[in-house]
This record gives sequence, C-alpha cells and structure tokens, in this order.
Amino acid sequence: MFYAFIIMGIYFYLFNIQISMPNSVFIKNMVSNRCKLIITQLFKDFNLYPKNVFLGEVVLQNKLSKAEIEPLKLRLEQYGYELITDNGAKITSKIKSVLADLIETESFNLEVNMSKYIADKLHYEYHYLSNLFSEIENTSIEKYYILLKIEKAKEYIDDGLLNVSEIAFKLGYSSPAHLTNQFKQVTGSAPTHYKNLLQSKITETKKDA
Repeated sequence: MFYAFIIMGIYFYLFNIQISMPNSVFIKNMVSNRCKLIITQLFKDFNLYPKNVFLGEVVLQNKLSKAEIEPLKLRLEQYGYELITDNGAKITSKIKSVLADLIETESFNLEVNMSKYIADKLHYEYHYLSNLFSEIENTSIEKYYILLKIEKAKEYIDDGLLNVSEIAFKLGYSSPAHLTNQFKQVTGSAPTHYKNLLQSKITETKKDA
C-alpha cells in the first residue's frame, strides 16, 4: 500500500509538470477542428507559430512574454475564446483534449469505458475529474462529450461524403435514430434538416456571386 501511494504521487507530480509546461497555452471554448484552424491563424497574426494545436491547447516554440499575453488574450476574447491560467481549468482543458482524441481516432468503437479511459490518461481518479469539470464548465463530462460528437457529425455533414447512417456508425451510435435524437437535442434540428439548410445557404451564396 505504501509503495502504491508513492507511485500515485509520482504520477500526480509528472502530470502537474505536464500541464504547466511553459510553452503550452491553454484555451477555453475550442470544440472542433475549425476552432483549431481559427486559433492557429490568430496566433500567426501575432507572429507566433504553434508547434502543435490541440483542442484546448496550443504548444509554442517559446514561452509567451508578458507583452504578448494581453493583446493575445483580447484577440481571443473577440472570437469567443478565453486564455486559461488557472490550474484546475488547465486540467479540464486536458480532459477536453482527451475526449477530442477519442473521437478523432474513433476509439469509441472499441467499447472503451470512457471514465476509465480519461482517468488512465490523466492519472487522476475519475470522480475528482468529473467534479472538477462540472464545477468549472457548468456541465458534465458526458454532456460535453455528446457536444463534441455532434460537432463532429456536423463536420461530416458539411463534407457531404457520408449519409446519416454512415455518420452514426463512425461516431459509435447504436443507430441513426440515436444520432438524430441527440443531434436535435443539441442543435434543435435533425441532421437531414441541417443538411438541407446548409445546401440552401450554398445555393444562395452562388446566386449572389
């Protein structure tokens, strides 16, 4: 038992070093790949060229200077994003990144236990992570995960390469109806209606051009 506590302490120490990496910048409200593109461009506007951009995290070549932080913070806020400085918020940002990776790699089709997956990735008890996330984000990890899946579904619809059944399968839904119900709860419309609205906007844009 004593050795178990020592090992757990080492995990926590290493993880706290990871989340406070001097060249990592944590950003709130990133929910899709489109957000990653926007954030990348915003940083480039300040002559800051990211090494990597994840949902909720930007890894830079060098540490941000105090002179760079404030104007960057203001620009991010103009686009609905927020620079994170609190350690608890950094952990929630890591949770979001793990969930996004889960969707991008389609690991949910491997019948992964989400709570165990997150706890193993971040080396914290899931109960602690769940409570922290709910306190900071005012929503549960599970509800946020649904939001990410719907955002990914919208990306697939925007691409126009997959039908609803294929999208449901790729996102690990038990049926197209299951996806449709969650899509309507989040967006207020069914996937087919969302697709029709998108096509109408594209047609109108072409006419105006």
